[in-house]
Formats: sequence, C-alpha cells, structure tokens
Amino acid sequence: MHSVLHDKLREDAERLSEALEHMSKLFLAPKEQKTLRSFATPEVAELLRVSDGYLRKAHFDGRIPEVEQGANNKRLYTAENIIEIRHILAQNAKDPLQFLPGRRPGDKLQIWSTVNFKGGSSKTTTTISLGMRLAMRGYRVLLLDSDPQASLTTFFGYQPEIDFRKGGTLYDAIRYNDGESVRVPIVDVLKKTYFPNLDIVPGGIMLSEFETETPMALSRGEQPVFFNRIRDSLRQVEDDYDIVLIDCPPQLGYLTMSAVCASTSLLMTIIPERVDLASASQFLTMASGVLEVLHTNGGIGAYDNFAYLLTRFDTAISTQQDLSEWMRELLGDSVIKTPFVKSSAVSEAGLSQRTIFEVDLSAVKNRKTYERALESVIGFSNDIEIMIQNSWGRGDSNET
Repeated sequence: MHSVLHDKLREDAERLSEALEHMSKLFLAPKEQKTLRSFATPEVAELLRVSDGYLRKAHFDGRIPEVEQGANNKRLYTAENIIEIRHILAQNAKDPLQFLPGRRPGDKLQIWSTVNFKGGSSKTTTTISLGMRLAMRGYRVLLLDSDPQASLTTFFGYQPEIDFRKGGTLYDAIRYNDGESVRVPIVDVLKKTYFPNLDIVPGGIMLSEFETETPMALSRGEQPVFFNRIRDSLRQVEDDYDIVLIDCPPQLGYLTMSAVCASTSLLMTIIPERVDLASASQFLTMASGVLEVLHTNGGIGAYDNFAYLLTRFDTAISTQQDLSEWMRELLGDSVIKTPFVKSSAVSEAGLSQRTIFEVDLSAVKNRKTYERALESVIGFSNDIEIMIQNSWGRGDSNET
C-alpha cells in the first residue's frame, strides 16, 4: 500500500507541475522583467555619504558624467550611474573607502546567516532589504536562498516550482552524488538580478531532499559532510563578493546547520512579543547544544558577530517597547541599535514583491509612513555595515 501511495503522490506531483507550467504559458501574462527605479539627488548623496551640494558641484566641474533629467530638470540616477560615479570619485578621494567600502586584500568574505525558529519574523524581508541596501552602498553582494519555501527566490520574479523544476537551485550545488546526478559548481546555479551588485543562488522545494538524504550520506561517510557543503560551494566564488547573506529555513535542520557553519556572523530576527521571545529562547538552547557538537567536530570556529534584530517592531504598543528595553538590558550590544519597524509601507511594497527601496516616491500616499519605514531599514542596515567594517579591522571609519 505504501509503495502504491508513494507512486500516486509522485504521479500527482508530476501532473500538477506540468499543468502549472502549461497554465502559466496559456493564461498568465508573460513574466514581467523586474526593473529598478531611478534615484533622486538626495538619495544618491546619502548613499555616497556626501552632501547634495558636493554632488551638484562634481557635475558642474565635469568630474562625474551627467545623468538623465526628470521633471523640473531634477537629476535621476540609475543604479549603474551610481556605481560609475563611485569608481570615479574613489580615484581622487583622500579616503577611497568612502566610495568603495568593500573588501581589500586580506579581508575575509563576510557571510551572514539570518536565522529564526519560526516563520513570520520578517527574516526574508530583512535579508533582501539588507542585501539591496549594501549593494547600493557599493558592496558586491550574493544572496543565498537555503529555504525550500524559496520566498527570497520568488521575490526576484522566479516561480521556483516551474523555473527550477529540472534543477538550477542551491540544492544542485550542495547535493550528494547518487550515481545518476552529481553536485555542480555554484557558478552553474548563480543568477544575476535586476539589481546591480546583487546576485542570487535560488532556493526551491528540492532543498528538502537535502534534509532527508543527509542521514544516509553520513552513514556511508560521503565527503564533504553536510556542515561543510555550503562553505565548500562558496569557496568557488569567494573572490567575486564582499558579502554573502543566507536566508535560512525557520528550523534547525541540516540546511540551517550547513549555513551556520559557513557563516562568519549570525543575525537572529526577533519580534518583541512574549511568544516570540520564548521561541527564541528555545532556539538558542537547541542551537547552543548543536553548535557545541559542530565546534568539537571542526564544523565551526569563532563568529565575528551574533546579533539580534528586533523586527515587526510596533512603536505604538507599550509592551513591545518594554520588552525591547528589557532585551537590550539583558543582551546588551548584541541587540542591533535600530529596530526594523512594523509598517504598512513595508507590507504594501511586499504585496507587489518590492522592498521599501524600490517604491516610486510619486506613488506614495502617506509620505511620512514611508519615510519612517525607510529610516528604519537604512538605520539597521547601517548598524550591520559598521559591524562588517569592524570585522575587517576598519574601526568606525564608516559610521554615519
């Protein structure tokens, strides 16, 4: 009976997958190619850490190329424009790191995993928003989706169940060899995104196979062992990026452990509610035991940072205010200074698969709500950027 059910489920899955693909071609509009909006002078000045006047004078003096002009002759910069201007300004700057803050020879690749025991804590939104902000700040960023649910991948316009039905996800780069299929280099599954300086390794449902296949692979001694698989794959592209951000599944399975072992820092998202704090405590208790075993077996060394980010933080709820203060007293500087606030601006952007950075200002109904949300995301991203710079031994040179 079990084998019959097993076969039926496989057949049903294949039927559904084929039907979805057919439906997509017949009834759905051609998949829209996501594009990135242009940025106004004040936004670009903030990204470059210069004043509006400095930017205008650089154009006037002919030190940087002119860009498109919009309504009222206001300059509009594409992300490519900003990257070009960064490189030009860095050539004659007293401190080139102001404009090109990424790795220098000897700096190790920064790998941050975003972890949590339960869903709904803005883990994926945090990872994407942070990745986009760091990319706009001039870093070369790789996003790695290690969650079988593949929310991060979907955000970038992919339909994992259709686009990667025959492979092309992280699973192919970390899978175990089974005779018919073998592991592929991570460059074979890496994708460029519509966002300059930001690449992605997609996730998908096949990653759940990694969880079920690992015990068998351990029993036959296949190398590398599970906790080295992501780290081993990332070594192939180590020189191409400054920062890797890994979006982990909401559980402490083999995928999360492989990501954690590859990481130089960990970021845990926590909603300041009692239920979420209890879940976080449970996660930390389990994680500490697992990490001890992995450390003993050479899976992990020391981390640069283990940071907590308060997410979905509602400033209007007094209990959240109280709990956030209590957490800061309890955990000190491990709690990132700026919280990720709960905002309708973030939620509305998410409905159309956009971050707060991608929202067209002219379409914003409540400007103040948008600006508060943007200030929050820029704030915690800047806090994390300072941690990254400190990991490279650069002190507080990049503080805002």
